[in-house]
Amino acid sequence: MSNFQVLNAYLFQHRSISIPGLGTIYLETFPANVDVADRTILPPLYRFRFDKYFDSPDREFFAYIANQRNVLDYEAIRWYNEFSTELRNRIRTEEEVEWEGVGTLRKDEGGNVLFEPASINRLFMKPTPAIRVNRQNAQHTLLVGDQERTNIEMNELLQDEEVAGRKKRTWWIIALVLAILALAALGWHFYVNGWSIGNQRTL
Repeated sequence: MSNFQVLNAYLFQHRSISIPGLGTIYLETFPANVDVADRTILPPLYRFRFDKYFDSPDREFFAYIANQRNVLDYEAIRWYNEFSTELRNRIRTEEEVEWEGVGTLRKDEGGNVLFEPASINRLFMKPTPAIRVNRQNAQHTLLVGDQERTNIEMNELLQDEEVAGRKKRTWWIIALVLAILALAALGWHFYVNGWSIGNQRTL
């Protein structure tokens, strides 16, 4: 396994790697999203980013290097410092240095280190078709209060309640119509016969 392969394995696992005297390379993750127009689910997107203001590896990194190279911790520290020095010298003397699978490092006219990330093409994942599937008769369990019921039972209960409510509304409408008809009949009776008190006087 080459030097870059060992370092890239750490970068992909821990999302960053610091290079003494140079900076830190970060692996940023952008979540999967849905392309409604094409009806596809796009896979997560990964992108490398360089930050020159932080360049101190932690102990976990050196322990990882020691384990991968099967050496003691102080030897891992020495090896990585030598690697970093060689990398800085190459950036200073050459037009650009390619970090395999990550990107290209070079210096501009002002001596600033520039980083051009490599395209990692969504880590070889492809868009997935997003087709909506409606299963009308699929049965699943619902928790209603402290009881478990199936969606079919709940649909039947809701339909029964709707029918009962419709019947109740129908009864009230019939009662209201009969009351209106009774009042109309009484009104017509008093209109034709007048309002009478006892058997003699008519108002």
